[in-house]
Amino acid sequence: MGSAARFGLTAFLSLLSTLVAASSISKGQTIEVNGNFYYVPATAVTTLKVSSGRLSQDTGLVPLTVIQSDVSKFTTSIIKNLVNAYQAADDVFNTGFLENIYVAYNGTSKKPIEDVTLPSSWGNKFLGFSAAYSTKKTTTCSKSIPSGPYFLDGTTGDVFEAYLLYSDVMGSFTQGLYAVGDGSYNVLTASLSGYASLTIGVPSRLYFTKTIKQPLAGVRLGVKDIYDIKGVKTGCGNRAYYETYTAANTTGPAIQSLIDAGAVIVGKMKTSQFANGETATDDWVDYHSPFNARGDGYQDPSSSSSGPGSGIGAYPWLDIAIGSDTGGSIRNPSQVNGCFGNRPSWNLVSLENVMPMSPLLDTAGFLTRDAKLWRAASEVLYAGAELKSYTKYPKTIKTIGFPASASTEAYGIILDFLSSLCSFLGGANVTALDYDALWESTKPSSVSADTTLETMLNITYPILISKQQFPLVGEPLYNDYASANGGRKPFIDPVPLSRWTWGLEYPESQLETEIKNKDIFTAWWNSTVQVFDAETCSDSLILYVGASATPIYRNAYRSMPGIPRGFSASRIANFAGVPDMVVPIGQAKYNSTITEQEEYLPVAVDFIAPHGCDLMIFNLVSDLVAAGVVIPPVTGSTLYGDGTIYYN
Repeated sequence: MGSAARFGLTAFLSLLSTLVAASSISKGQTIEVNGNFYYVPATAVTTLKVSSGRLSQDTGLVPLTVIQSDVSKFTTSIIKNLVNAYQAADDVFNTGFLENIYVAYNGTSKKPIEDVTLPSSWGNKFLGFSAAYSTKKTTTCSKSIPSGPYFLDGTTGDVFEAYLLYSDVMGSFTQGLYAVGDGSYNVLTASLSGYASLTIGVPSRLYFTKTIKQPLAGVRLGVKDIYDIKGVKTGCGNRAYYETYTAANTTGPAIQSLIDAGAVIVGKMKTSQFANGETATDDWVDYHSPFNARGDGYQDPSSSSSGPGSGIGAYPWLDIAIGSDTGGSIRNPSQVNGCFGNRPSWNLVSLENVMPMSPLLDTAGFLTRDAKLWRAASEVLYAGAELKSYTKYPKTIKTIGFPASASTEAYGIILDFLSSLCSFLGGANVTALDYDALWESTKPSSVSADTTLETMLNITYPILISKQQFPLVGEPLYNDYASANGGRKPFIDPVPLSRWTWGLEYPESQLETEIKNKDIFTAWWNSTVQVFDAETCSDSLILYVGASATPIYRNAYRSMPGIPRGFSASRIANFAGVPDMVVPIGQAKYNSTITEQEEYLPVAVDFIAPHGCDLMIFNLVSDLVAAGVVIPPVTGSTLYGDGTIYYN
């Protein structure tokens, strides 16, 4: 080979190397500490300048524990007590991070004292004690950071946060996410070997301190994949939709309010396609339905907020999830996954940058195991509505569809709860509500005599969701996908496709008719059935059975999807615009055809109150928890067990 050829090859390789280096962007790395795997972001949060000899050079990333302390005399026993507290409060921290320890004094003493001699059995290095007034600092920090586990680059002194990695074994998520510091989020690129599932990373709880301005600081939040998050694609449960549209350039106001309050988004969570009601497993085509941890592990998680319900029922490291409810999409998953969940009063929060189903019915709410967190997150989300907090409760209870006797274990739990609720309220008056009979005797004069609630509202819901969603979501997707793919049509799951197709058979005038029917019901319900009370917000509490431990197996073949016609108790809140909130009250046995053992499924009751009475119900549920009437659920196959999840 001639010299010119050699020079050309050398120059080409040099140029190629330069181009590759220029296009390479670090996305962080994964490190194991004491058998746990951690994601380390590419961006450092501070830099430690460690004095010579305290850390060997060229060591790469090493575990580090940072301790912020205001104790004027810092001793070994204080470190040991803090380590015990860290282990109790945080799943991310483990003793492997004690390999290197750095203490930053943040007290007011002019002469703080450090007297630390760590046990040799710990096998670690004490990097030093930094005080603002000290002139003999062995280690200095370029920027103060909270206490907690970190990773330290032994060469540069850069310090990085630690994200503990969990496997999404229930299939609850679509993407793991982490914040990148400019309001944007990146997809977590880490993975755990041996798992055929997504990996989710969670930051240390020690990094966060709740304040008045940030009441949700450190709360781990999952987001249903119909909400836009800056820098991330929104999928809406449809592969064509995900591929057709680019990443969101802004985060919607609902999610941004939670971020501003300190919530930590850990990932986007599965939704049935375009938030339509799908049953596992046959209705789910583009994506597999999440698993429900309760019972035998093979029950339908319900929809459309199936990912949030699945994750809250299974993962102790996930605190809360935000879903949406148009026709039951938060309430149904809350009921069968055994957690608190709410469809709020309609129109409390902006749904800008959220995929619509029916703007006249769509709402945003939460699923969680923690009643206090449920209330705190809702106060943030609905802050603009300025809801009034009521601490006195109605003395009248109206029940819908409650059992007449304890003929099953679930029915016994429901009746026992009703009795306990009455006692808690100081002797409430309980009556059965027959809304059909009440309608017949009080219906508006503008409605014909032979019009029942069932006939008036029979197709109201399917018309609203089909004739509003298709022009807002379906039609633009068809056009945009065709433009990008040579005129091809995108695939749509059977449920939304059948609903859109059915709705298109009706004229636009039918939509106006059904909106009118909904408005008639709204006015009648809020003036006749349940009305505002100045002292208790509502003249009554209306309760109906949400779940009674009825199995719905995900391995059963069913008929083709139908149209969600009709009217029932679960439609009341949809049409009246009032809050409907799920409270898990117990669990009942059933004989599983999967495990061939007795398993347990949730029992739940729904509370309905007038528009704007959301905080009254939140307060009541919190008080019921404090009084032991309602026991908060835990994760796993049973609501009150040890967190076990059965896999078959």
